[in-house]
Amino acid sequence: QVQVAESGGDSVQAGGSLKLSCTASGLNFGGFAVGWFRQAPGQMREGVSCIQWNGVSTYYTDSVKGRFTISRDNAKNTLFLQMNNLKPEDTAMYYCARSQSIWCRLPLSTVDFNYWGQGTQVTVSS
Repeated sequence: QVQVAESGGDSVQAGGSLKLSCTASGLNFGGFAVGWFRQAPGQMREGVSCIQWNGVSTYYTDSVKGRFTISRDNAKNTLFLQMNNLKPEDTAMYYCARSQSIWCRLPLSTVDFNYWGQGTQVTVSS
């Protein structure tokens, strides 16, 4: 049974930090690019960050560059997103997903990712 589970979401003050984790079972993360998306109420799901299969290359949407860091531990089938200097506009449900490719295809699109978690809520108050 395939399961993808995010954790680490919380409510924080602006300027705070959170670290999201995503663990997969019954599914190999190691040979594929994996990424983080987010969706705020009433808005489309947007790509936040992606890391290629071996962790060498990463991508960030402009609004999070310099504040978020994506990383992966293939041995543990786990993906991380370190989020620093959080802003109210970062408030959203954050989703982890596995790509169909070893590379991060840009721009990030949900159609390129075929396994998704249920999401973890991040709320940033001013």
